Amino acid sequence: MLLPNILLTGTPGVGKTMLGKGLASRSGLKYINVGDLAREGQLYDGYDEEYECPILDEDRVVDELESQMSEGGVIVDYNGCDFFPERWFHTVFVLQADNSVLYKRLETRGYNEKKLKDNIQCEIFQILYEEALASYKEEIVHQLPSNKPEDLEDNINQILKWIKQWIKDHRS
Repeated sequence: MLLPNILLTGTPGVGKTMLGKGLASRSGLKYINVGDLAREGQLYDGYDEEYECPILDEDRVVDELESQMSEGGVIVDYNGCDFFPERWFHTVFVLQADNSVLYKRLETRGYNEKKLKDNIQCEIFQILYEEALASYKEEIVHQLPSNKPEDLEDNINQILKWIKQWIKDHRS
C-alpha cells in the first residue's frame, strides 16, 4: 500500500516532536527526527558558537534520508524545510505557538538570550511558514496551532483524517 510522506516543521519548541511521535504511534507511519538522525550519524558541518549548537550538513541529511523517503510512509520532523527535495512530501504542517507559550518552552530548554530572542522573532514573523510556502506548493502547506494539550490531540486527529483520505485517493 502506498503511504504519504509528511513534513512537520516550525520554530523550535512548537511541539513538532510530540506531534510526530503521537502521530507515528497512531498511524503506523515511520517517525524521523532530523536532529536525532544528525546526532546519531554525526551529519554536521561545524559548530555555531553564537547559538551554541552544531551546524547541520544538509546534503548529508538528504543523502541519508533518500531511500526511506522514496519508500513512503515517513513523518519527518525538523525546524527547517527549504533543503528537502519538494518531491519528498505530500503534505507539510507548520506548527505555530503563541509567543508567550513559546518563550516559556524555550526558556525551560535553557536557550541563551540571543537564541531565545531570535526564535521568538522567527515565530512572530512566521519565517518557517514563509519558508514552507516558498519551498512547496501552497495547497500542501497547512498551519496548525500548538499552544495547549488539546491542540496536540486535535492536530493528531486532523492529520490522521488527512492520511486516511490520502490513502483512499491514491489506491491503485
